[in-house]
Amino acid sequence: MKPSIQHSTFNIEHSTLRFVLPVITAAIILAIWAIAVKLSGTKIFPSPVAVAKAILTLSEKSLLWRYIGDSLTRVFAGYLAAIVAGIPIGFLMGWHAPLARAINPLIQMLRPISPLAWMPLAVIWFGVSNAAPIFLIFLASLFPIIVAAMNGVRNVPPMYLQAGRNFGLSTRQLMIRVVAPAVLPRIMVGLRLAFGIAWVVLVAAEMIAVDSGLGYLIIDARNAGKRYDLVVAGMLMIGVIGLLLDTGIRRVEEWISE
Repeated sequence: MKPSIQHSTFNIEHSTLRFVLPVITAAIILAIWAIAVKLSGTKIFPSPVAVAKAILTLSEKSLLWRYIGDSLTRVFAGYLAAIVAGIPIGFLMGWHAPLARAINPLIQMLRPISPLAWMPLAVIWFGVSNAAPIFLIFLASLFPIIVAAMNGVRNVPPMYLQAGRNFGLSTRQLMIRVVAPAVLPRIMVGLRLAFGIAWVVLVAAEMIAVDSGLGYLIIDARNAGKRYDLVVAGMLMIGVIGLLLDTGIRRVEEWISE
């Protein structure tokens, strides 16, 4: 009984530390920020209180939630489209070596090109609309997902495949029952990396290609009277939302790995 109680106590203390330590770190950073602004006497860079007031003002005007909603809609539209296209392509390339030899050079040529380099073309093709940033997010997410799925299939232990064939599994059944579970952890890592890239690209795209969203909030606040309290507010919201989304993906990744 005692070991069980000790184990439970350890888990509670560990969970408490995981929550308390980041809060303490954030409080220290806010304190340093506030002191630095006060000692410098700057009239340009905002204090934490000014940024908090800016966030509250945006929230009261319903702009904050609309901008957050627009950004999330765009990033998930492009990201999910990349998942739908990228995972099957990666599976096929990992399974069929001739297909990989035919397509992989093209992918490796396009992959190093920054998605932001496509922005002028995206604006020409889609105009100032949601389609432009969604297309850029799709491109940013697609290649990491394809590569993760392809490498995952290639690295499935041959003994797993041989065991499946010995049980009389067809190719389709082998892919569903053997290959997919084996490559899922690797794909989850690729999905997490792809989402991080997608979130960065979204913010940059919204500064140019649309007239709403958190990226647009930053560039609009800077241009409209140099409202740096709103600029920093937008940056903080991007960081906080990115942290929450990354934490959610990590939880799914841990759940799958168990």
